[in-house]
Amino acid sequence: MSEFNNVTVTREANVYFDGNVTSRAITFADGTVKTLGIMMPGDYTFGTAKAEVMEILAGSLRYRLAGSEDWLAIKGGESFNVPSESSFDIQVSELSDYCCSYID
Repeated sequence: MSEFNNVTVTREANVYFDGNVTSRAITFADGTVKTLGIMMPGDYTFGTAKAEVMEILAGSLRYRLAGSEDWLAIKGGESFNVPSESSFDIQVSELSDYCCSYID
């Protein structure tokens, strides 16, 4: 889906890692939330409260889920799941556009 209809967009950006990762929250009529963002090249660690689906819209990176030693490559058009109350490491090799969906 390249377009979301009938949503509320939070104007203020979420800014992480000295501005190298930014996103904005999108809230749907049913209360579900997604964030749309950009990640600049670099290495980052994110913590999660809720389970997430990280969809890479453009770009490429490698990710490693908490407790794993394996780095997995992913590129635009692909996604990965992150469990709740967890974390994941990412190594962004080129500017990457993403959509994060939070799962209850």
